[in-house]
Amino acid sequence: MTNEDRVFEKNKELFKGFSKLNREERFERLKEMGALTPEDIRLLQTQTKEDVQLAEKFIENVIGYYQMPIGVAANFVIDGKSYAIPMAVEETSIIAAASKTAKWVREAGEITTEVIGNEVIGQMQIEKVKDFNHLEEVLNKNEALLVERANAEVASGLVRRGGGVTRLSLRKLSRPDGGVMAVIHVYVDPCDAMGANIVNQVVEFLRPEVEELTDEEVTMCILSNLVDTKITRATVRLRGVEPSLMDKIQEGSIFAEEDPYRAATNNKGVLNGIDPILLATGNDWRAVEAGVHAYAAKDGQYRSITKWRREGDELVGVFEAPIIVGVVGGVTRLHPMSRMSLRMMGVESSGELSRICAAVGLVQNLGAIRALKTVGIIEGHMRLHIKNLSLSAGAHEREMPALQKKLEELLAMTNRITLSNAVDILRELRDRNGNKVNGGISQHAES
Repeated sequence: MTNEDRVFEKNKELFKGFSKLNREERFERLKEMGALTPEDIRLLQTQTKEDVQLAEKFIENVIGYYQMPIGVAANFVIDGKSYAIPMAVEETSIIAAASKTAKWVREAGEITTEVIGNEVIGQMQIEKVKDFNHLEEVLNKNEALLVERANAEVASGLVRRGGGVTRLSLRKLSRPDGGVMAVIHVYVDPCDAMGANIVNQVVEFLRPEVEELTDEEVTMCILSNLVDTKITRATVRLRGVEPSLMDKIQEGSIFAEEDPYRAATNNKGVLNGIDPILLATGNDWRAVEAGVHAYAAKDGQYRSITKWRREGDELVGVFEAPIIVGVVGGVTRLHPMSRMSLRMMGVESSGELSRICAAVGLVQNLGAIRALKTVGIIEGHMRLHIKNLSLSAGAHEREMPALQKKLEELLAMTNRITLSNAVDILRELRDRNGNKVNGGISQHAES
């Protein structure tokens, strides 16, 4: 038996019943595997018992928390309302860029938002249809009955709040083997919930009902994250902008609208503004990203989800994509940080939260395009990255000002800086004081 085989067998035994262990027992198993060191365990044990107990309610096999910095994007006024917007994110430049650009917008224009539509979508697949025409006829005849039953049996809580199942539609798709697939869309108004759980319950409830009525086999039931029936739109209008700058921003936008390679990076930049809000409020950022990217390719080519144009003496930007979020249910109401984040913004509905996300994403995009078309991405991004480089080099608090100043001077001269530069400069600074640094790890005691 090889060493790899022995490790495999050992780990297989150690993972038996893993989910039923308490956290300390998991630590011991992982230490025995070599996955955790005693130092790792001490780090994880610094987290409070209350935090860990909460985590146990969310996921399986908990060992601790991965903590993300949470900060506040300032200067945002959206639809005439001022917001302090919590953002959980690790990238240095995001909150700084959002706040700086929001101040520009606040002083020279305005942000307006809206949500168009209110339905999310559940899908019921019939992978090989026997008779599509018969299926269509039966569904049309029984649509009201199916909606009524689903609302009575599954979605009665939504109905009481003004939502619920609203309608059905049928799509016909060609199969690779030449046959026909059918997809039934079930539309649900989830009110202030994200809607995933209730939609999945609705389509599973309707499965036997549809099969009995149509004599077809429903082969899969699941929600869709491409929600083109509920679109969030944000608009920024700026006045007093230099005509040449408006033209540059417009051309930067056209690049992302027409080239999918640029569009991917452009849209990532938009999501730089959206994802941290979703994370801070306990929303499913993966679902939102999937929907945004799918919507960006709705016409067959992946494109920008933002558009900037010079309109007379105004610069006008528009964001348009699905942002399906919730402010009730799940982590949003169970996790204290999520509750705090919603409270900070005074958010009262899922629509308001989605509009905030769209506005911040659009403002983030404006800041990025402006930087790219003027000073370039390196100057602004790397200047904010200097603190990270200083920390990575092993600098202590008292050393940071001198090191950062030297790195800023180097950036101004060369338009680039690296960790090696930070290590070299820190070594020079320490040599003057009789200290040493090696490979980014300081060789003197923590001050």
